Amino acid sequence: MDVPHTFTGDTSLWSRDDVLTRPCPIPERPGVYGWWFDRVPAGVPVESCLVRDGLTLLYVGISPKAPPMNGRPPSKQTVKTRVRYHYTGNAEGSTLRLTLGVLLAEELGIELRRVGSGTRHTFSTGEQRLSEWMGEHAFVTVTEHPEPWVLEEQLITEWSLPLNLDQNSHPFRSVLSAMRSAAKQRAKDLPVLPR
Repeated sequence: MDVPHTFTGDTSLWSRDDVLTRPCPIPERPGVYGWWFDRVPAGVPVESCLVRDGLTLLYVGISPKAPPMNGRPPSKQTVKTRVRYHYTGNAEGSTLRLTLGVLLAEELGIELRRVGSGTRHTFSTGEQRLSEWMGEHAFVTVTEHPEPWVLEEQLITEWSLPLNLDQNSHPFRSVLSAMRSAAKQRAKDLPVLPR
């Protein structure tokens, strides 16, 4: 498979500051995004990962998801809204943030907790520290694609992407999945925090 143009180094890598400016440089269209890091969380294997300008590609995602098969309308979310959420949202709505927070919990002094009604999991006040870490170390590239779920499946199959879980056969997948499960179990044993 040919590497999508945006992932080859010929186009922009955007920082958190870039993405949060107005107008945002990321298009309001369907697409695939790749997360590149200048600092890899401890324990994450990077053998065979793509490297560009000293940054390591660890995760890809898409927006929107594949259309539902149950007759419901497809998502209207764009790659712009999804990337902005990864930079500013919380672990309940971003699997990337959940993964990074679990991997960086000790370093950042954060912990996954149940919040509100007790069914949602976030890093509570630690979300701000996670956002700051991403602002310093996480960069994103974007490729527009009319059916991003098709391209995502190809990328996960062919590339070494240790932070992707869905559809991924990477050896780190089971380790990461166990770490996330353990963090959720610890959160279950702790009191629920207010929002």
